[in-house]
Amino acid sequence: MPLSLSADTGPDAILPPALRGERSFSGADTGQESRSARHRRALSVIAMTITIHTTFLPHDDPEASVAFYRDILGFEVRKDVGQGKMRWITVGHPGQPGTSIVLHPPSANPGLTDDERRTVAEMMAKGTYAMIILATEDLDAEFARLRDGGAEVAQEPTDQPYGIRDCAFRDPAGNMIRVNEVR
Repeated sequence: MPLSLSADTGPDAILPPALRGERSFSGADTGQESRSARHRRALSVIAMTITIHTTFLPHDDPEASVAFYRDILGFEVRKDVGQGKMRWITVGHPGQPGTSIVLHPPSANPGLTDDERRTVAEMMAKGTYAMIILATEDLDAEFARLRDGGAEVAQEPTDQPYGIRDCAFRDPAGNMIRVNEVR
């Protein structure tokens, strides 16, 4: 049955009786008021003030990672801290100064055992350890640009059954870089 507005057309008009603070009965009509109906649920829309600032992706070759993120993806290098293979490199899209990716050496985590470090290295080599999803308005053009720039193709542009069109690449460390088309 479609919703219709009656004389009560305020913001609570389409809420169920219990949420409007009205008496509500459950099960057989016993004449007893439902205890849960006494506590009116506060309805609110909270403006979310939290944003995505930084995410981390592992690297095992800082020079190759910089070349990929800077030269192929077109990101800017914002920070490069450390030396040798122990470098933390912050990159990001020039048009999004508040969002960054930190490329980090996974072996630097002091909480990992040697076996865990080997597992991380194996997963990175397979491309199953870390992933990030980027977006573009023209997936086919972006795919061609990245492929022609030397990015390792993992999946050509595809219409997914769950409603998005995307493609995928692997960065030099094996991380999966998916690119969605913004519709």
